[in-house]
Amino acid sequence: MSRPPEATESAGAGGGGAAGRLYVVATPIGNLSDVTLRALEVLAAVPLVAAEDTRLTRRLFARHRITTRLVSFHARNAAARLPELLAHLRSGADLALVSDAGTPGVSDPGEELVAAWVEEGGVVIPIPGASAVLAAVVGSGLAGPRWTFEGFLPRSGRERRERLARIAADERGAVIFEAPTRTAATLAELAAACGPERPAAVCRELTKIHEQFVRGPLGELAERARDGRLTLRGEIVIVVGGLRGVGTGRWGAAGTQGLGRTGPAGQASDADALTVARDEVERLVAEGMARSEAARRVAAATGIPRRQLYGAPRRG
Repeated sequence: MSRPPEATESAGAGGGGAAGRLYVVATPIGNLSDVTLRALEVLAAVPLVAAEDTRLTRRLFARHRITTRLVSFHARNAAARLPELLAHLRSGADLALVSDAGTPGVSDPGEELVAAWVEEGGVVIPIPGASAVLAAVVGSGLAGPRWTFEGFLPRSGRERRERLARIAADERGAVIFEAPTRTAATLAELAAACGPERPAAVCRELTKIHEQFVRGPLGELAERARDGRLTLRGEIVIVVGGLRGVGTGRWGAAGTQGLGRTGPAGQASDADALTVARDEVERLVAEGMARSEAARRVAAATGIPRRQLYGAPRRG
């Protein structure tokens, strides 16, 4: 079978002859029509496709009459399958990598394969396409021109509290992936950390028949999720507005409860909350923000008195 049109011979990885190319191919996140012509061209031309779930990928293949051989490559078999896929590439054969939806390596399996092939000097070619992150950003209408992608938050503990504190103090919007069963708890913790008036959106089933954007203050969304008035099924993306115009206006007031001090945001002690907040001040200072401004923003987001944050010792 011929190589994809843009493929050309290159120096082989590990000092051999012509090495194969690794194509990282984005697939539809719901609607099967959201696949690019280039993606179809690559998937039909390569001799092998490594798929997160071969059953799901076969549906896409059947829709577009693609007959390329498939092998599974997911979190549970990655360690065993990786050497086989690298050997395939070293032999000079191309390989396409796909996940169940979206782009491999973005909260989906595939990062280890890409990293290993790059380490060997191999060629990696991204084939962009549908993105749940971008769909949520533009559909929510509140992320703003600057935003961060958080992926899935840590399940619990200090790392989770620190991530929540950073989201609360960041003037940029935040995009978060979440499972339906954990969305209510995450919304409650976000409301406690960012303040109940911080604007947000729950985006679900993007590009599918039941696509839905529910927008509102975090406190209201958390309440609706808690009492069952918010549908929590399918794939869910949470978009949180950034810390802008704290105290008034469209963006509302920052939290006054203090991350981890009350409510469901981890049931941490006051000392833990202060430590997390001081760490956030240090991070902002390290990025070039004046200490007084960093302390003001974190104080507004957490409810911890500014004087306790301004005098935080410098790390180093």
